[in-house]
Amino acid sequence: MKSASQFLIPNSSLNCAAVGEFIRMEVLSLYAIIKTGGKQYKVAEGKEIIIEKLDAEEGASVTFEEVLAVGEGDEIKFGRPLIEGAKVTGSVVKNGKGPKIRIFKYKHKTNYRRRQGHRQPFTKVKIEKIES
Repeated sequence: MKSASQFLIPNSSLNCAAVGEFIRMEVLSLYAIIKTGGKQYKVAEGKEIIIEKLDAEEGASVTFEEVLAVGEGDEIKFGRPLIEGAKVTGSVVKNGKGPKIRIFKYKHKTNYRRRQGHRQPFTKVKIEKIES
């Protein structure tokens, strides 16, 4: 198994202790689990997520009230089913459509063929603040 120092770039100013501290800081960051569009997402401040389409323009602020859990490091607080007073705010970065999916229906011996395409709309949101 390789040690942390073997993954560093030569002539780097980082040493093993600094890498270990960076990893610990990444693990201890604040995160939340939210529910939107019938799905659950793990979010953290500064991260961008792609969710089901929202009725909001680019640059608009959105608030997610359905927060299922909030955690920071080893401390995790779960709701039953939601955490009272918790909310996650973010801003809409982009509204768009996903890749094209081709649907082709075919029944043999009956000359039945149907071709259809679909592009799922989505909203890309940057998480700004988690309040618990």
